[in-house]
Amino acid sequence: MKDIRFIAGGLAGAVALNILHETAKRLDPDAPRIDLVGEEALGKVVEMTGAEPPKGQNLFAATLGADVISNAMYYSAIGLGGKKGILMRGAGYGLAAGIGALSLTEPLGLDDEPITKTTKTKVLTVAWYVFGGLVTALAIKALSK
Repeated sequence: MKDIRFIAGGLAGAVALNILHETAKRLDPDAPRIDLVGEEALGKVVEMTGAEPPKGQNLFAATLGADVISNAMYYSAIGLGGKKGILMRGAGYGLAAGIGALSLTEPLGLDDEPITKTTKTKVLTVAWYVFGGLVTALAIKALSK
């Protein structure tokens, strides 16, 4: 039963992260555009299979779905260490994800400009993943009472 709470917490963090991304990109030109990096990555993966990647709204929807699922699975591991230190673990997982997004994009052959264009963009990229990790930790903590 604990695994369900961890998955639900991870899903809460992933959804919160995506709501933050989607809202901020409409309000701030310096907001990170991780969605563009995700769309590029998904397109390349689909092309490697020999299939035609989706376009437009279909590409956006597929990327958003993949992003929520992958972040939920990643964030759900925050619960594996128990209740003690869960907020620090949530922040640490978020920090690792944010730094990973900044440092792995280019080596993976993806355009990193949407998340590295300004210092503010870089800081927000990391901060938002930390936010997702903290939402996850708080959700798991609440569900474990």
